Amino acid sequence: MVVTKHISLDEESFGKMKPYVEKHHGNFSAALKEIISQAGKSGLPPNSSAIDNPLFKWMLLEVNGILIPDTVLDELINPVLMDSMRKLEEHLKHRFEELEWDIDPVLKYDSDSSPSRVSLEMKGSPQKKRFAAALVSQYLVKNSLERSPLEIRSAGDFNECIRVELSRAGKKEAQRSLITHFGGMDEAIGTVKSNSAFWKAVINRHVLSNYNMITVHRNYFEDLLANSIPLGEITIENLAKKPLQEIPLKEMLPLIKEVYEISRIADRVEFDKDAIILFHNYRNTDAIEKIKKILVMLLEANGHLYDARSTANMIVLTHRPDVGMKINEIVDNLKTSDSSVDKELIMFMTFLKGLKDMPDIPLSLTALGRRIGKSLMQEYEKEKGLKIWSLENFKNAFEMINSRLHIESEWKLEGKDLQYTIKKCGITAEGNKFNTYICRTIRETFKGALNYAFGNRAALDIRKLVTHGDSLCEVVIKVQ
Repeated sequence: MVVTKHISLDEESFGKMKPYVEKHHGNFSAALKEIISQAGKSGLPPNSSAIDNPLFKWMLLEVNGILIPDTVLDELINPVLMDSMRKLEEHLKHRFEELEWDIDPVLKYDSDSSPSRVSLEMKGSPQKKRFAAALVSQYLVKNSLERSPLEIRSAGDFNECIRVELSRAGKKEAQRSLITHFGGMDEAIGTVKSNSAFWKAVINRHVLSNYNMITVHRNYFEDLLANSIPLGEITIENLAKKPLQEIPLKEMLPLIKEVYEISRIADRVEFDKDAIILFHNYRNTDAIEKIKKILVMLLEANGHLYDARSTANMIVLTHRPDVGMKINEIVDNLKTSDSSVDKELIMFMTFLKGLKDMPDIPLSLTALGRRIGKSLMQEYEKEKGLKIWSLENFKNAFEMINSRLHIESEWKLEGKDLQYTIKKCGITAEGNKFNTYICRTIRETFKGALNYAFGNRAALDIRKLVTHGDSLCEVVIKVQ
């Protein structure tokens, strides 16, 4: 039965009706039926509640960068629709129309049932189209994982629309792309919620200290407590997901900046051509020197040598590729040449003597010595067929090396302690002048060899140290 009624509308009510009338080409009856239908649904799907527009906009802003739980996503869009891109697009248009979001979704694909490429476009208000693009992108990635995973290749926000490009890839790449483009805050929010008391306390301490708290890995902190120089940076390796030696320098430098700034070890880190500049507010000169050495050794572990100098509030590290190339040349010769070790070491010393004098001993040269010491031990292992190093065979190795370099030394093995004394070292003298560079580098060669043979099991107790070439060097090696 059709009931006819006469109604009157004020101008404001007519204005609200106008879009529906235009949609139905002036048919007021059809327009009114749609309005009544929408009112019956409260403008939302069943089991939903109406939300004021300002509150809705705030909610959309707050969930930016957070992915929707899979269970909620399945309720919003049926996973079965993944079987047909055409039906999925029709459903999305109808759904957004129901919600009155003024969102116009467009899907382009190379196959309706099993696409290898999908292009998604969302037109509408900035916040709504961003949320809708994230929602549909998550749906496409999630529901493609068990068939032909789709990875988000790009997501661009243009004036009129957001365009998302997806194509086939591996499962891990697809999941990672979703985090990269739309879920940047998802892990952080989830982590904070899972242990809110802990993270609230951490945040409060950082705020109360005006961000002067420092956060470092436990192993790193343990090395500092033991008055040792940390040999690596676990956080950087975790971020890069590979060992330090395998991280390219162009990738390593941004990681140093990120870790040192976020951990608050440094106020900020900047790069100027071949230099790394670390700004800090440390007051103790010994602390500044230790930070400087930590950075040099970190970069050395990455395969790059830097010289370092410090001022009141800066540490400046300058790349030394010339020294790095010399290291590679010497190490390669040691590994491939049948010539005696002393020939390689003489070449090494000649290189050192050719350097210009500097006010401070370049840290890159000490790194050079450590690398040579390691290489010498590796070659000795091969010659002697060694599998495990002991103090006895370490003593034998250096007795051979010292004899070739005309270094007079004395060794005393007492249980787990090995006393090593250098009585005379002719190669540290240039005429009557003591060569500090060569002496320091020889020491570092010894340390590099010791570290290679015994690692953290060896401790070096320095009894006497040559400073002017007129006294003995004496150290005691203790191995646990």
